[in-house]
Amino acid sequence: MTANTDPAVHQARILLDRFLAAGIAAAHPEKCLARHLPQPAPGRLIILGAGKAGGSMAAVASRFYREEHGVSEERILGLAVARHGYGQDAPGIRMVEAGHPVPDEAGIAATKEALRIASEAGPEDEVLVLLSGGGSANWIAPAGDLTLIEKQAITRALLRSGAPIGEINTVRKHLSRIKGGRLALAARNARSILTLAISDVPFDDPAVIASGPTVPDPSTLEQARAICERRNIPLPEAAVRLLNDPNNETPKAGDPAFARAEYRIIARPIDALEAAAAAAREAGYEPVMLGADLEGEAREVAAEHADLARKAKAEGRKVALISGGELTVTIRGEGHGGPNQEYALALAIALDGAAGIRGIAADTDGTDGGRGEATDPAGGLVDETTLERARAAGLDPAAMLADNDSTRFFETIGDLVRPGPTRTNVNDCRIILVD
Repeated sequence: MTANTDPAVHQARILLDRFLAAGIAAAHPEKCLARHLPQPAPGRLIILGAGKAGGSMAAVASRFYREEHGVSEERILGLAVARHGYGQDAPGIRMVEAGHPVPDEAGIAATKEALRIASEAGPEDEVLVLLSGGGSANWIAPAGDLTLIEKQAITRALLRSGAPIGEINTVRKHLSRIKGGRLALAARNARSILTLAISDVPFDDPAVIASGPTVPDPSTLEQARAICERRNIPLPEAAVRLLNDPNNETPKAGDPAFARAEYRIIARPIDALEAAAAAAREAGYEPVMLGADLEGEAREVAAEHADLARKAKAEGRKVALISGGELTVTIRGEGHGGPNQEYALALAIALDGAAGIRGIAADTDGTDGGRGEATDPAGGLVDETTLERARAAGLDPAAMLADNDSTRFFETIGDLVRPGPTRTNVNDCRIILVD
């Protein structure tokens, strides 16, 4: 099935793609990292990266120190781990690709190596930690007797429950040997620890980004237990023991491990949204920011945004409704999709073919839910012909939404958003154009 060829619709879709690309570019390490990198010290520079931007951040850092400061490869030691398909060559820094959102053996091996390298940092060595969204799954080191299979099952259950990322990471931190400030504990003998992070979480909380491996953890074992109980997460005996062991509490503010640790956020979701807004303004639209930190069920937020778009249309305004954050999907069906695709499908249903309203919803990292492959789609496109074309193809939009089958819906009508791995991650970017 092909998209509508009406010139106005076609032009709006081109603009939506352009605005999304502008947002992604604003948060890429090539644009935002180098100015935050510190001058090299006399000792070794230990670079540890994790997340969907782990490879691209490591590449920028390697080039910065080797080419601009003449640091020899003997003084650069490091390891970066990124989602499968997101790796990038960074001389002097070993690159590993691992599972996301469900962790795998490659992530375990890389995390063990990162902890070993950090623990060997001496008083003349600087540790540079490059963090981005996805780091929670890529840096995986189950604590106690917990196995990878058990940790995978807990992760899947949390994802299916509709829990927001803050809750998911609270549980992860208390089942890990690297999360929740524990990487800083490993590197406590270093001259300094500097973390540069690309935020992918609402409100840019360092304790939540990649589960805060280098900052004090404000969450507690009690909170982790309460989340699992409230979300009905089945726990193996090894996890129960960890969550009930007071000695397994994460390090808190005031721990000496954080005395020489510094943390900076170098790119935020709002940066991407503001870049998209600037592109929309240049194209003649009035940008209306709906928030960079939205949370909630994707289909419910989509219905609210459809109402706002209809209201703007009735008022005769030419606007771009722009929002970010991290929406969730409580999985009740058997289909495949992700929060952005589910939002787009729910938006199309709520708009019901309203003329002159078109939208895009995509994850800035290039993948939205899916099966953990680099080729997974990032989101979906919507216009006034979406439902008409879907029904002509034999699809039932409402039934597919109920079955959480948004990927098949948009794939059938040719409206999946597929930018491929972007090698950055500042959460969702949703844009609705009202003409």
